[in-house]
Amino acid sequence: MDRDELFTREPFRFILSLISCVLWGSAFPVLKISYVELNLGAGDVLGRIALGGIRFFLASLLLFLFTSLVFKNSLNIGSKNIFKLFMLGIFQTGLLYILFYNGIANTTGMKSSIIGALETFFTIIIAHFVYNDDKIDRNKTLGIVLGFTGIILTNWGQGFNSEFSFWGEGLLIISSLIGSVSAIYVKKLCKELHPFVITSYQMFFGSILMLAISMGRLTGEGLNFTPKATGLLIYSAFLSAVSFAIWYTLLKYNKAGEISMFRFIIPVSGALLSAIFIPGESLTIMLLAALILVSAGIVVVNRKKDETGQ
Repeated sequence: MDRDELFTREPFRFILSLISCVLWGSAFPVLKISYVELNLGAGDVLGRIALGGIRFFLASLLLFLFTSLVFKNSLNIGSKNIFKLFMLGIFQTGLLYILFYNGIANTTGMKSSIIGALETFFTIIIAHFVYNDDKIDRNKTLGIVLGFTGIILTNWGQGFNSEFSFWGEGLLIISSLIGSVSAIYVKKLCKELHPFVITSYQMFFGSILMLAISMGRLTGEGLNFTPKATGLLIYSAFLSAVSFAIWYTLLKYNKAGEISMFRFIIPVSGALLSAIFIPGESLTIMLLAALILVSAGIVVVNRKKDETGQ
């Protein structure tokens, strides 16, 4: 079996999608637990950026080695692609995860994982204006409505306004928007470069930005890595390298709509793992309803027209 068949045939495509999305989902509780283990307080913005910079720098090194030694792909990207990957790294890893790391610190792991599903719906809306063959239809409209309703329910406690924080949920929504724009750009770049090469460089450039911003924090107080925090850091670097590399490769060999339905696994696994591993977090009726709506929305969006009679 060649590489193309591995990423396009079932059950291999499903298994790879499942691995990628469950790894992404596990990132939410891992980060919340890491913050506690490293004593990163609510106001320690630079500390969280430093943690993200170290994570993605390690992930990029892992991918550079894997790409060159295992896949035997050249890491030479040519001068015309350096700026493209630099800008992708600044936005996809740098800016996105600066917002994400600080947003997740100001809300729960379960709510973070569900709000993260917004990226799928943002991608659908943006694709409507970018691609002539990917317009919003009835399925997509229904899916978007279901998804956004689920996002609202995640914040429906004693009142929507009292439970919504710009520095929590707000930053996560913005990071999801950046991620959706980046995903469409990556789809275009995959025509020119191998997905692993794209992932390696964008993570490297993004991590350099994060480390540069937080250099004062690193050279000053530093980060107090306990054995548990070190293990979580290594795991988070591994999950970043593997999940992004697999997903970008799936995007290269498949239509985005054919595999995006699997992304419903991210909020489901993220919320469930948060409820299991984060002290004080549990599934409420509203969060369970939100999970169902978000998952249903993503599945509806990706239903084939011949299944609905359209």
